[in-house]
Amino acid sequence: MELVVMALAWYFVFLFSLTFHEASHAWAAHRLGDDTAYEGGQVSLNPKVHMQREPFGTIIIPLVTFALSGWMMGWASCPYDPRWAMNYPKRSALMSLAGPVANFIIVIVSGVLIRVGIATGLFMPPLQITFTEVVLGASPGLASSMALLLSIFFSLNLLLAVFNLLPLPPLDGSGILPYFMSEDGARNYMHFISNPTFALIGILIAWNVFDHIFSPVHLLFIRLLYPEFGYG
Repeated sequence: MELVVMALAWYFVFLFSLTFHEASHAWAAHRLGDDTAYEGGQVSLNPKVHMQREPFGTIIIPLVTFALSGWMMGWASCPYDPRWAMNYPKRSALMSLAGPVANFIIVIVSGVLIRVGIATGLFMPPLQITFTEVVLGASPGLASSMALLLSIFFSLNLLLAVFNLLPLPPLDGSGILPYFMSEDGARNYMHFISNPTFALIGILIAWNVFDHIFSPVHLLFIRLLYPEFGYG
């Protein structure tokens, strides 16, 4: 039963976080002149829209990875017009940035709610921080369930934000780089990385280096969340 509760908590947080990420991409593109995702109904926090577009990455892979490893991975995607991106590379870069920013917003909101819960006696800091135990409930039941959800919201969205900011195709970080280039340089770069081979190479590199990057970042954010404690 405990495993089922954990799986449901993980999937709820995972699906909401992925939906918010992709809806933010779609909203930013719409505001910046590309209505491709908007017309497809993806400027929406309704997960069904994003699940229908990527059922494998939003349903099958998350459940399989949780069954095998105890945590979830997966993906979704936001359609855009590549001609618009080529014509407006800096706008395209801002669209890429919108997804990680959305995840950082969830991290901040989760952190604020954790601190409010501690201040009101609903939560308490754990003796040792883990991915799913950033905070504990002061009592069994509702408080513990809320603490579990907020812990996963905090850690998972930090993971999604940091992972997607890696400057490797097909991750958002590679799409942000054109903002710092000249118009012609940005177009040449975007054309260069559009080769599908680079996406495969980028994912393989990201998968191998991410553990070394995320652990210190997670610890940094834990210390920002709990400046009065010596977590290390």
